[in-house]
Amino acid sequence: MSEICKNWTQWLKQNRFAGQTPEMIEQTTKWLEAVRDVILVYAEIMQHETVIDIGCGTGLLAFKALEMQDCKGKVIFSDKFQDCLDDCKKILDESGVTEGYEMLLSPCEHIALPESSVHKALMRSVLVHIVHKQPAISEIYRILKPGGKFCAFEPVIRSNTRYWEILDPMYIEKYGDFKRVENEMMENELDSLCNFDENTLRMNLEIAGFSIPEVKVQEVASRYVVQAGMVPEWFNNPPSPGQPSTKERYLKYFDEATVNKYMQDVQNYLTGREISLRSNAVFINATK
Repeated sequence: MSEICKNWTQWLKQNRFAGQTPEMIEQTTKWLEAVRDVILVYAEIMQHETVIDIGCGTGLLAFKALEMQDCKGKVIFSDKFQDCLDDCKKILDESGVTEGYEMLLSPCEHIALPESSVHKALMRSVLVHIVHKQPAISEIYRILKPGGKFCAFEPVIRSNTRYWEILDPMYIEKYGDFKRVENEMMENELDSLCNFDENTLRMNLEIAGFSIPEVKVQEVASRYVVQAGMVPEWFNNPPSPGQPSTKERYLKYFDEATVNKYMQDVQNYLTGREISLRSNAVFINATK
């Protein structure tokens, strides 16, 4: 497993931006803020409510919810990784915030809260890291009060542009073999990153008991020129702590020399070229 990324706070602050230019990082940051704002508009957070940010990470949703409530209520920073909670607590301490929040070390599948105890549950890019999503969604339903809302954002990775779509077979050795393997990896039902889409999420929500859940698909198109050094980052940077990198995934199918040759071919072909990519995501707005 990759040793590049040690914990979630490192991934959220550094690794997810690997291979991006400063301009791309700025665009990504603005996009994250826009995602946050959509989730919070859906949530309709009011003062004196109990709000939980599930898988809070570095607190993108929770800090804004705390600001919206002006500490007149309770925002629960919930994560199963202590480093994330420690990072959020440090920011709160440095900001002089002493009330209106709680830290909860707890996995999404088994949230350490009583039934019907929160008004709003927020989430961003958490289910994508959970293999079995139904127990997690049912647990969110359990902790919500009647009439409570679950508002979230999740990337739908298996519908994203794939490498073989932006390559020319004439310049890539074993193009057909890598195309077949990439398609197989992106349809792996045991891979949390790509074993779901908007339809399976809607079904999960309905099974949990949510009333007519809204699952809106967002398609984002981007164009940019591939810079030198970007391609190695694509292959070597893990999608999250503890997850194998793309290179490591390919090594389950090919020997290292073959994978290295493929990476070099991809780099030689793409560097300096403008590419067009699509990525899909969903916004969830569900009421108990």
